[in-house]
Amino acid sequence: MNRSSETNWLIVGLGNPGARYEKTRHNLGFMLVDWLAREFQTQVKREECRSLIGRAEIENQKVELVKPQTFMNLSGEAIGCLLKKETRSREKLIVISDDLALPLGTLRLRAKGSAGGHNGLKSIIGCLRTEEFIRLRIGIQPEHPLRDTKDFVLENFSKMHFETVEKVLEQSAEAIRAVLSDGIEKAMAQFN
Repeated sequence: MNRSSETNWLIVGLGNPGARYEKTRHNLGFMLVDWLAREFQTQVKREECRSLIGRAEIENQKVELVKPQTFMNLSGEAIGCLLKKETRSREKLIVISDDLALPLGTLRLRAKGSAGGHNGLKSIIGCLRTEEFIRLRIGIQPEHPLRDTKDFVLENFSKMHFETVEKVLEQSAEAIRAVLSDGIEKAMAQFN
């Protein structure tokens, strides 16, 4: 029997732990994991491999919702540890991150790709030694050019932008469900 058919999907939202970062642009991955946890009535609180994990069934697939607690730049350490378990496989890994190059309110699904300057993705690629994993990037592009991207990504969304954030989180949850039910190629055709 194919190991991939026996494994759980890992849906990993990137972000930084702690109340200070909860509503920041860099925590869109955590926000989407929390959205999915509410939608599928689970809690992301079991501790394993420096991560918080919740189990759910989405589109008839066993899923583990994951929030690494390593801080963004070390996310690969947590994900590498999680993927060493027999019930998990890189082929069933979906990583959710923010993306400065995409306009606010947009998303992009990819079957593989580079880090694109994102330190969390860079850490994962380094630890897994591959760029071949599914990623969902959610846009946070500023309206005007930035001098310091670090400060920008660690700022909270403004109240003015939060309605847009809610809409893109809902659309992102639909994209995740499409990957699980129809596969990455069909989901990319539908959402990109």
